[in-house]
Amino acid sequence: MDLILETGFSRDSFEVIQQARSGVERGKADEVAGKIGLTDKEMAPILNLSERTLHRLRPDALLDNNSSERLLLLEQLLVHGLDVFDGRADVLGRWLRIPLSELHQQAPLTLLDTTTGFGMVHNVLGRIEHGIYA
Repeated sequence: MDLILETGFSRDSFEVIQQARSGVERGKADEVAGKIGLTDKEMAPILNLSERTLHRLRPDALLDNNSSERLLLLEQLLVHGLDVFDGRADVLGRWLRIPLSELHQQAPLTLLDTTTGFGMVHNVLGRIEHGIYA
């Protein structure tokens, strides 16, 4: 998926850092959420914003570094998930909301309020991708 540099970091990782530092427009949050039907109520904790703050931001307003990075991480996760589920956004959307034994009976979506959670969800997707279910 990513071209790994000699340092072991992918080019995508550096692009995420650069884009997060520059800020991402709030409208992109709606675009990303719309891919799998995430509500503002579900998006707010992922972006580390209150739902009210998320509603209040204009589509062209730049998110801060933290929220921008989280949005970009979500976008990468959705790309990975769509790849695993053969482009079926409806299946990915349902999967993100179902508690999984691998995640201590928590839905993947509930873990996306931390960067560690993003890694855990990517890991489970990777296991599904490679046929390792337990």
